Amino acid sequence: MFNSNTTLAAWALALLGTTLLPAAAQQTASVPVAVPGTPGALVSGVALAEQLKAAAAKSADPAVAEIGVTDQYAIHEVRRLKAGPAAVHPGWSEVHLILEGSGTLITGGKMIPGANGNTIEGGVSHALKKGDVFIIPANTPHMYSQVDGSVTYFETRFVTSPPAGAPK
Repeated sequence: MFNSNTTLAAWALALLGTTLLPAAAQQTASVPVAVPGTPGALVSGVALAEQLKAAAAKSADPAVAEIGVTDQYAIHEVRRLKAGPAAVHPGWSEVHLILEGSGTLITGGKMIPGANGNTIEGGVSHALKKGDVFIIPANTPHMYSQVDGSVTYFETRFVTSPPAGAPK
């Protein structure tokens, strides 16, 4: 689905499809949002690079460039220079497409609170490199435990409905 001739925004829209988008999504003032009934939204690579540069200049790690955020999805370009604490997103699945660099993503297991941030006990390590895509199911603890210099990835979070018949 993704190749060098496809823009990141087009890839995100193809991945999400219009069925996951709300009829009247909330949007930020600076970033357009693609919702049903609109022709779509473009965020230029230049604008993303400028956002990442500005975030990095503020010593933000990870540095984040917003592509689109609604109550149904959040799409960002993310650059990490170091490992980060564990996170879990109840009700949200996540996809990471590695654009540059490499690192180790730990998923699953149990999230353990710590003085320097959450960690994971008993998870599975995944060595990720440029071109890899990783899908993190909803409610799954995850963290980059190691970054090899830097890792930049396209991150898409989207609301995941529970399977039919699952307790609510």
